[in-house]
Amino acid sequence: MSLEEPDPTQPEVVDEELPTTGDDLEALLGDHVLARDDHLNAPGFEIRPDAVQDVLFTLRDEAGFDHLSCVTAQEYENRYESIYHLTSYDDRTREVSVVVPTAKDAPKSQSAEPVFRTADWHEREAYDLVGIEYEGHPDLRRILLPETWQGHPLSLDYDQDRPQIVTLKEHANPLEDDHAGEGNTMFVNIGPHHPATHGVLHVKTTLDGEQIADLESDIGYLHRCEEQICQQGTYRYQIMPYPDRWDYISAGLLNEWAYARAAEDMADIDVPEYAQVIRTLGAELCRIASHMLAVGTFALDVYGDFTAIFMYAVRDREKVQNILEDLTGQRLMFNYFRLGGVVWDLPEPREEFFDKIRTFLDELPEALEEYHDLISANEILQVRTVNTGVLPPEVAKSYGATGPVARGSGIDYDLRRDDPYGYYDELDWDVVTEDGCDNYSRLLVRLREVEESAKIIEQCVDLLEDWPEDERTIQANVPRTLRPKDDTEIYRAVEGAKGELGIYMRADGTDKPARFKIRSPCFSNLQTLPEMSEGEFIPDMIASLGSLDIVLGEVDR
Repeated sequence: MSLEEPDPTQPEVVDEELPTTGDDLEALLGDHVLARDDHLNAPGFEIRPDAVQDVLFTLRDEAGFDHLSCVTAQEYENRYESIYHLTSYDDRTREVSVVVPTAKDAPKSQSAEPVFRTADWHEREAYDLVGIEYEGHPDLRRILLPETWQGHPLSLDYDQDRPQIVTLKEHANPLEDDHAGEGNTMFVNIGPHHPATHGVLHVKTTLDGEQIADLESDIGYLHRCEEQICQQGTYRYQIMPYPDRWDYISAGLLNEWAYARAAEDMADIDVPEYAQVIRTLGAELCRIASHMLAVGTFALDVYGDFTAIFMYAVRDREKVQNILEDLTGQRLMFNYFRLGGVVWDLPEPREEFFDKIRTFLDELPEALEEYHDLISANEILQVRTVNTGVLPPEVAKSYGATGPVARGSGIDYDLRRDDPYGYYDELDWDVVTEDGCDNYSRLLVRLREVEESAKIIEQCVDLLEDWPEDERTIQANVPRTLRPKDDTEIYRAVEGAKGELGIYMRADGTDKPARFKIRSPCFSNLQTLPEMSEGEFIPDMIASLGSLDIVLGEVDR
């Protein structure tokens, strides 16, 4: 499971030496490049299916692209295609797309897993839903659907009316061959119907004595093929209600922003400044609500405190929910963003709405002090979380971890600052990191991020209070029907409550996307669980899982 050690004979790459333009990267890749296929967000290069690892190693080690943020698979009439979306943890504005076309009759491509660990699950999903096979993959099998499933739901010839027979298989001990006759291993099912699994997650755990020897996350119980649903909806009207249902833990506006940013950039729509401030205000309220529930459930997982800490967190989350209900009219599925802005202005009377927010912000420091007294200063929690679930930064990067999970490992990466959108670059706030790399650090990051979100919200309220009435434009002038040019491709992401939430879209000239891919932060973050848990005990694994703050609606989509 160890990562490749850096070659000490190779000189350290400094920023000045990194290729920046598409021409520079094409020169670096040389004969591997078959054609240019530029996307709206990044230069794109078509390569041979057998050159994937060579190209990705070159881009990672010589060009500084150390973050494989997303893998998109799709089928055309004459070929299949895998797209590796690469960027850098040190400079998010540097992006490149590696396009790997494969023949229609033999959709096989080299696996990227030896270069980036996160490709393991991403390629399994591509195989499961689209049907591309990745040679050299360590464990190529279905990930969201049962192994007995017939066909691939996102392929062009998929027969959705075909009957499916799902058989129950006996759970085999993955260490049986290695420990035959010793009698020290035991297979334990944790979930899917267990409160500590944060939804319908099944964790297949093999114990060697009392320590975890092997662990596998079995996902897919909440899979609804959201991508195909979005591919059947129009850009302007029918897609926006669905993002609320991905991360449904109060993070709806953050989800909506991910789609809005991708679609607005694809259609070249400029959002009015006033609407950007409202979006930023709503997004940070959602972040606080999400972190409150994350902190409360984490304490519940670690030492079972329901009456105090969990209910305290729900109490403060409820205050945010009330504000969001005033703003959007909904408590969970907001559907408040529109392409080009928001659906309506702030509630009237505005002064009462602002007073409600300021009252919440005034009470928040005392509430956070209570959380630190009850949680971070609690000796039991410290014993359970300090130096457990350790995730070193280089491992986190290889798995594509983002959000509080990455920042809890000391990775200074936040899209609100590193790839600015909305009104974030006009406001005064800080990116929070902790260097402990353990469960305790991830808790501290979320508590401190609530403070930073409060700073952003307060500045947004100050701006909105003084905004001239005749300049309160909430929406741009957007055409009734959007039809981006055929073969327009884009990948855009925002900083969701749980990390980098990205959307890839490809247009075909109609009013519906030909391909819609959701890059879930929870999907990538959950891959790190075995790294954090092997060699530890089951209670440590439960704490590690809670520290990831996953929601299965976003993992499975």
